[in-house]
Amino acid sequence: MYGFTTTLTGLSFDDALAKTTAALKAEGFGVLSDIDVQRAMKEKLGADMPPYRILGACNPPLAHKALQAEPDIGLLLPCNVIVREEVPGRVVVGFLDPQTMVGLVGKPGVKTVADDAEGRLRRVCEALGGGSSLAV
Repeated sequence: MYGFTTTLTGLSFDDALAKTTAALKAEGFGVLSDIDVQRAMKEKLGADMPPYRILGACNPPLAHKALQAEPDIGLLLPCNVIVREEVPGRVVVGFLDPQTMVGLVGKPGVKTVADDAEGRLRRVCEALGGGSSLAV
């Protein structure tokens, strides 16, 4: 398992995206990058797909601690959050589990940061819709 999700219903994609960004901000995360996958697939391949965004979320104090513990951890940063529309009015928000970094890096300093980041991201997930489910 590499992540967890929640599903928002009764919201437009744009409202779900705004709600997600606000919930991340409340936990100290800023969005460093915002990749519009739907637009990229249309421009590059001519392929139509539902709205899909990848947000690169960063909590600067946590990122700093992680970089001090393992300088090459930047390969695994920032924390990716997806916002994707399944059908109109049903939007899935997914979070990469920071514990994935621990398994790849295996350094105690990274574990401490991952624990903090995971707690914050799980609170974001709960603030959006309550329960979360594991992704495969």
